[in-house]
Amino acid sequence: MKILIVEDDKILARTIEQCLSYNYDIDKAYDGEEGLMYAKQGIYDAIILDLMMPIMNGYEVLSELRKSKIYTPVLILTAKGDVADKVQGLKSGADDYLVKPFNREELIARVEAIIRRTIGNYTENILQYKDMIIDLSSRTIKINDEEVMLQGKQFDMLNYLINSKNTIITKDQIFDKIWGFDSETTTNVIEVYASGIRKELKKSGYDKYLKTIRGVGYIWSD
Repeated sequence: MKILIVEDDKILARTIEQCLSYNYDIDKAYDGEEGLMYAKQGIYDAIILDLMMPIMNGYEVLSELRKSKIYTPVLILTAKGDVADKVQGLKSGADDYLVKPFNREELIARVEAIIRRTIGNYTENILQYKDMIIDLSSRTIKINDEEVMLQGKQFDMLNYLINSKNTIITKDQIFDKIWGFDSETTTNVIEVYASGIRKELKKSGYDKYLKTIRGVGYIWSD
């Protein structure tokens, strides 16, 4: 899973990253404009957002995200602890609000909670599509009790597509989500992985749900 930290204090951003990097891939942005640019990619499972930042404040970033129909769960993490600030943040579209200084365990628990609430298909780290069961903890896939042999980034790519079912996902979105902005490979690798996924799913007839949108990307759909 992938999390975006939007925080202008670089030391604090690094501290937050250390709290979460055990289980998440982390990207960081150090002002509101940069954070909005990253967030609009739509590749994150959660966003941790400061309020008081250069160029654009957190309220403005959040408002622009929701106007753009980006519904990634957002945890506001700020020193502004007044009730009025909390109400404004939540009304602006935030999913939770945590005041600095924060407790490490509470931060982790709140991030996990907003991801669980937002991704309704997850139950005890299980994602299901028809007779396909994806266990996110053991990173195994079964269809009608037969194991599907997808590993590494093939597993991650299938998980991403199914979790975004009925939505066209561009190659750039897949690449940034699975390989990361800093990867030295190219988006051409996605076609290779998609081919491998289809080959394995064909054994159970599930390859028909992975559709190519020519020149754009892929969609998982009936």
